[in-house]
Amino acid sequence: MRIKELLCALLAAAALHASAQQGEDTAPNLPEHYAQRVELFNSEAPGNGHIVFLGDSITEGGAWGALLGDPSVINRGISGDNSFGVLRRVDEVVRLKPAKLFLLIGVNDLSKNIAPSVITENISAIVKAVKGASPATRIYVQSLLPVDPGAPDFMRQFDKGQDILDINAHLRKGAQALDYTFVDLYAQFVDARARLDPRFGRDGLHLNEAGYRHWVDYLKTTHCL
Repeated sequence: MRIKELLCALLAAAALHASAQQGEDTAPNLPEHYAQRVELFNSEAPGNGHIVFLGDSITEGGAWGALLGDPSVINRGISGDNSFGVLRRVDEVVRLKPAKLFLLIGVNDLSKNIAPSVITENISAIVKAVKGASPATRIYVQSLLPVDPGAPDFMRQFDKGQDILDINAHLRKGAQALDYTFVDLYAQFVDARARLDPRFGRDGLHLNEAGYRHWVDYLKTTHCL
């Protein structure tokens, strides 16, 4: 293992150990699905020059290759994943040496009452790990999306509106110091009620097809893609 990769692994391990010491539930919400997806990812041959989308079910649900008209785009979303899970698997993403990495993670942490400060620390550790092992990768840290607790089938453990705002404010503030591009998806998906715009959501948390198109259109408009 190269020195940079070793340092990244140590960084991730330190963050995970600190959280375990605090007795937090760091497991993904769907551990079997997580294991299956990680096994699939590890079985695939690494590539270069790709765009990678990294995150949880909101990312996994995106047909990114079709949306962008580029079959080389890689989806590294795992339903139920959280910031701890991404830290555990960041080495697999790094070996892809992507030109651009789009990260969206944290809402599943909130569903387990993980503190916003812990989530943002983990996101910072993910960014540092990628930069250490793949310095040419441009990193786009995307804000958490708004939720709509009034939507049918909304899962109450995700009713964390203020925590979402706190995390997003921290991610915006940290962009310059950690040299990543902050992408404010929240502002693009929130409605006048300060909730997820129902035009783009299907259960107050996840996006529908129009939501994904809106997401991609915004990334193109802001020249992230």
